[in-house]
Amino acid sequence: MNMDELRTTVVRFLTEYGFQIIGALIILVAGALIARWLARTADQWFVKKQVEPPIRMLSVRVIRLTVFLLAAVLAMEKCGVPIAPMVAGIGVAGVGIGLATQHVLSNLVAGLTIIFTKPFRVGEYIDVIGVEGQVVSIELFSTSLLHPDRSRIVIPNRKLVGEVLHNYGAIRQLDVTVGVAYNTNIHDALWTLQDLLSRSGKVLKQPEPLVGITSLGDSSVVISVKPWVSVENFNAAIRELNQTILEQFRARNIDIPFPQREVRLVNPPGVSAAGARHGRP
Repeated sequence: MNMDELRTTVVRFLTEYGFQIIGALIILVAGALIARWLARTADQWFVKKQVEPPIRMLSVRVIRLTVFLLAAVLAMEKCGVPIAPMVAGIGVAGVGIGLATQHVLSNLVAGLTIIFTKPFRVGEYIDVIGVEGQVVSIELFSTSLLHPDRSRIVIPNRKLVGEVLHNYGAIRQLDVTVGVAYNTNIHDALWTLQDLLSRSGKVLKQPEPLVGITSLGDSSVVISVKPWVSVENFNAAIRELNQTILEQFRARNIDIPFPQREVRLVNPPGVSAAGARHGRP
């Protein structure tokens, strides 16, 4: 094909399809602009309604993609591309993709379930499937926890749905026990514990801390101290509380006894077993 024939073919193509191509481009540009405007408007509306961030991001993306795909279909139809076979092909391909990515889709469905049912929120402390931590993010496919050792745990959402979940919320209860001697003034010991809890900056005043005798041990009266603290202060509050109890009890001469055992010798030293039976050494 020489240059004249090529030029003639191009002119003929532009004459026949030029206006269709221009119309398709106009439809695509208009669709992209409308999709962006609708997505921005929807995002502002979701923010005003205080919709959860994952739902807001997903909805905005779906709106933008739907409008743009509709504009693309109209543009292809404008160019004379048959739409029905393409839709059928997309459907067949979608089935194959769905089977290949079933775990990904199950995570997505589980993520939407978590977002809508709200079994936990960002900032709460949860214990599930053998792991625990503070929820730092809830995404469409996974949820991230911050472990007490400051490591990050990423859990696929499908692992969370349908499991027994312990949600502590934004506060946790400490469980500290201390033993005092039986000759201790119990009222003085209990007052000391309640006083140091009321002066602690990490212990919450509401709910009120629980302080009381839980058991009578072999060598001590066991007192349980159960205050509530925020999730962030849990480990620090345990260390501070134990140190403060020890210091206050020492300052008030409240004895914290150690386990003791009384050992009795049936046969005194130097007496044989046979001699003991006959009453002689």
